[in-house]
Amino acid sequence: MSWMRYIKDFVSFLKIEKGLAENSIFAYQNDVEKLKDFAEANSLEVDQIELKHLNAFVKELYDLGLSARTQARILSGVKQFFRFLLLDGELKSDPSELLEMPKIGKKLPEVLTIEEIDALIDAIDLSTAEGHRNKAILETLYSCGLRVSELVNLKYEDIFFDEGFIRVIGKGNKQRLVPVSPSVAKEIDLYEVATRNHMNIQPGNESFVFLNRRGAKLTRVMIFTIIKNLVEKAGIRKNVSPHTFRHSFATHLLEGGANLRAIQEMLGHESITTTEIYTHLDQAYLKEAIISFHPRSKKG
Repeated sequence: MSWMRYIKDFVSFLKIEKGLAENSIFAYQNDVEKLKDFAEANSLEVDQIELKHLNAFVKELYDLGLSARTQARILSGVKQFFRFLLLDGELKSDPSELLEMPKIGKKLPEVLTIEEIDALIDAIDLSTAEGHRNKAILETLYSCGLRVSELVNLKYEDIFFDEGFIRVIGKGNKQRLVPVSPSVAKEIDLYEVATRNHMNIQPGNESFVFLNRRGAKLTRVMIFTIIKNLVEKAGIRKNVSPHTFRHSFATHLLEGGANLRAIQEMLGHESITTTEIYTHLDQAYLKEAIISFHPRSKKG
């Protein structure tokens, strides 16, 4: 069977069996096609690939000047591909099983302090048509730890304010329940009264919570633009994106004593190791606090 047929079957597996989003499927396919190009240049069929060939492939990625993080992402897709072929009975062994991943230094994500979040919210002009909407957006991002895609796709049928939670449709169409604070409910109500109830909503967009001035669902790009403008207005010099609010949500929960497993559930992380980056953030925070404020640090 040809490389493209194997890749097509892999894509079908990711879509139907794993339920991955289109962006994730495209990324995996792109990763495997890089290996296909390497293999075809060396006259190798799928069942001829060995560990030595994969190591040569890694060297080629390195020679192209790709970062360790990018190399690791590509190799992760390649490993998924070979695991699929093994499970599907197309291969008798997995040549990527002993493949070493590039070592990546942990890069701590940018986090806002509580004071900086307050400053961003205070920078919103509530006299404008979008003011209450933008405040509701920031409150929801920070209070619920949502991804930007989850925010723009939030629907009224997923909101249960009386019960105190919202239903979030995350990666791979997986659902989770996230506790929602009274401040979020209050700001969404104010947004409805001040703006949304007076809008001419476009057909098919009635159930989406956050809309643009033309009555259509907001885009991811628009959320980035709203935040970028508020960051400039508040005079914050950090690199802030919608995801920064998600990192801040998790970090502040951990600093407040929340259980790592509970944070994992609320963020919708499939693996606890993804959430464990916040323990590194918390250790950095504690180290800074000790150096700055512990009386033993001021001696000698």
